[in-house]
Amino acid sequence: MRRGCFVKNLIAFVGVVISICCLLVIIVSVLQLPEVTLRNKSTGPNRTIRTRKVSKDEAIGRFGEMMIEMLPEDLAFTVFVPSEKAFQRDLKLQLNDSLVAEKRNDTYAVVSRILGFSAVPQTLSSTTVSSSKEVFYDSLSGFTLYISKDLDGMLVVNRIRSEMVDLKRGEIIVHIMDGVIMDAEFEQAVQPDYTEED
Repeated sequence: MRRGCFVKNLIAFVGVVISICCLLVIIVSVLQLPEVTLRNKSTGPNRTIRTRKVSKDEAIGRFGEMMIEMLPEDLAFTVFVPSEKAFQRDLKLQLNDSLVAEKRNDTYAVVSRILGFSAVPQTLSSTTVSSSKEVFYDSLSGFTLYISKDLDGMLVVNRIRSEMVDLKRGEIIVHIMDGVIMDAEFEQAVQPDYTEED
């Protein structure tokens, strides 16, 4: 008789403990904000602050979406997509100007060429890259990408640092870069011609 009471109390106790643990997990996951590590000279090398969460679409941008739409979502790819600022700064592509009907084909050609330089036909997340050594992969166009990880855990590809890493689109892993990955020949082709004729 005494043993039956003990088993009933033990089951009730375990049930209450599990319920409380589940409730705590739900509360913590709802209230938790994403953490971003920033390097700042005045506050030290690694200061963690809480920021608003940026959606994947905001981070990737319209030109990045064009790049990703060119790839099949069900195959494993890694794409190093330039940020919207990098598209504007390095390629002079403006959202309100480059996507109008008469310039859309030229913009599509530039974006598809950038895709060839910056896509690797396999998954490569930031966790698979060791911070102690540099690895290299061939892109879709055969351009060699030298990939390393800096102290903050961000990827550096051909001396271009990433802004965001490990965004997923189906089987595609997307890394947002603070620059455009391209070979020297294409870089010269997209640079403005500053020579003036007299």
